[in-house]
Amino acid sequence: MRILSVDLGTSNTVAVLSAHGRPPRVVEVDGSATMPSAVFAEEDGTLVVGRDAERRARLDPTRFEPNPKRRVDEQTLLLGTDVVAVNEALAAVLRRVLEETTRQLGGELPDEIRLTHPAQWGPVRRNVLLSAARLAGMSGAVSLVPEPVAAAAHFASFPGKGLLPGQALAVYDLGAGTFDVAVVGAAQNGFTVLAEDGLPDLGGLDVDQALLVHVGREVSHRDPQRWQCLLRPESTADRRARRALQEDVRAAKEALSRLPQTEVPMPEPFTDVLVTRAELEALVRPAMLRSVELLARTVSSAGLTPDRLAGIYLVGGSSRLPLVGTLLSEKLGVVPTSLDQPETAVALGAHHVAADGISMRTQQVDGQAATAGHPARPAVAAAPPQATVTAPAPTGAAGYPARPGYPGAPAPHDLSRQPPGPGFPSFSAPQQRATPGGRGKRLVGAAVVAALVLAAVAAVVWWPSSAATTYAAEECRTPGSTDEQGFTGCLRQLAGAVAQQNQCGPGTGTGAAAASNEEDLGVTVTCSAPGLAGAQITYLHSESAEIIKRYTDGLLNRTGGGEQVQADWRGNALEGRYAAAAGRNSAVLVFTVDDRPLAGFVYQVNVAGTGKLAEPAELADYFERNVQPGE
Repeated sequence: MRILSVDLGTSNTVAVLSAHGRPPRVVEVDGSATMPSAVFAEEDGTLVVGRDAERRARLDPTRFEPNPKRRVDEQTLLLGTDVVAVNEALAAVLRRVLEETTRQLGGELPDEIRLTHPAQWGPVRRNVLLSAARLAGMSGAVSLVPEPVAAAAHFASFPGKGLLPGQALAVYDLGAGTFDVAVVGAAQNGFTVLAEDGLPDLGGLDVDQALLVHVGREVSHRDPQRWQCLLRPESTADRRARRALQEDVRAAKEALSRLPQTEVPMPEPFTDVLVTRAELEALVRPAMLRSVELLARTVSSAGLTPDRLAGIYLVGGSSRLPLVGTLLSEKLGVVPTSLDQPETAVALGAHHVAADGISMRTQQVDGQAATAGHPARPAVAAAPPQATVTAPAPTGAAGYPARPGYPGAPAPHDLSRQPPGPGFPSFSAPQQRATPGGRGKRLVGAAVVAALVLAAVAAVVWWPSSAATTYAAEECRTPGSTDEQGFTGCLRQLAGAVAQQNQCGPGTGTGAAAASNEEDLGVTVTCSAPGLAGAQITYLHSESAEIIKRYTDGLLNRTGGGEQVQADWRGNALEGRYAAAAGRNSAVLVFTVDDRPLAGFVYQVNVAGTGKLAEPAELADYFERNVQPGE
């Protein structure tokens, strides 16, 4: 059995291989255990990665992206004059790892590939990773492992470090691009993520930037104009100088983890700068305190206290900063542990996770939709064998992947929740969003009678004006004629009371949700959304469900790839699914119909002066109260 585990990091990528019964070993690429995750676009469109990319960056820095993983939400990268899909850039990095692994295996491909990912990555980001794996030629079984679970498995693999059922380990993961923290508990058959959190604006790159600013304060007075050219380069020479300076600053940061002081070489006309560990720690102390405080809150949210942890495990190259261990000891009273190389811990640990326990974490658990306030916590090592997933082929605009399981497609995995081991705090299961029909079951007999009477009266009074004609699926295969508001009969059935009570008109509206290819979408109608500032409700009737899916996938992707609230809905003789997501600038809820090319979405943009966007759970509540057609 040949198993390859890959930790595609923000700055560096690490691969670990076990084959022919031998213990796992790090795959050296270009003679090193870590390969830079950098990408360089040649003028002929070829993507060069790793150290070769870094060398070429000195020739033309505009065609270079050192940290493609940090731009996972952007869909595309502009490298020189070329537009490159993010999943293609990540695929180039994975392809280089696969090529080297295949060479070391004598031409054989791995039987199984495990990709690690940050615990906080939602379904959109995870599918970018899976799409990149497929583009890289990683065929067969490609599985995902949350990074803190892999780290916990690595910790437990060392003699004397095993975790007994009921014990919990805090994983402090300070990588180049992000900070992630998780509390991982040991159950009878593996590990459970009890709590997790993170800081997207804290990582080794941010430490580098702080040190660069400090150096600038020391020398910029000598030639302020020249310093500004380094910070905002416009010529190739200035870009090369800036790139070299960034590398020297990063090397100085790493040296200060070992030495009390070091020098940063500076380009002319500036003199070299002596920096000390004390100066660096003073610069980053506030940020490191944030990470320690977040760890404390995460431990508390798991129902534990620091003294009840089996340990705090440091992973990620930036966790080498001596200040990290010092602050953890001072603030939490626990001396953290760092085993082996922190850069390789996650990739090595992925090999120690039980094969039948690898799964994709999702908010959709056995058909139960977790609300935004209660994210699903997977029992990662106790999931069913079918949890191993096969990467989907990339589809959608610019190579962006279509999310499996949404809408109208079967989910590629089934993540079963397992109870934690003895001694763990209990957690209530995520609540499923009830459909209108499900809510009625809780009425007592008298209320049922009253509701029936009221319904009968309402039917007599309102039937002539409000009754909606129902259509069979075959009648909705293609859009038909439209009425004065722009609705087809099938769309009016989907819109229900919205078509009668709100202001509606043809088209996809204005602003960010407006489609430039409206004519390709088929019939579109947009209505007002009372009670939701800066929002609109749009309905689509297309020639095919695939056209709708591509467009609505793009709307969800624009929010930034965070966690989604998903659930079933039904009404007006229709049924389907909805998914809601929210980001910094927009929030969207997309609802689709299972057996016909109909869909709609509620789209909200950040209204000037308010800065308030609905959370996914709030969008779901709004949909169920105001948009979902009644029974």
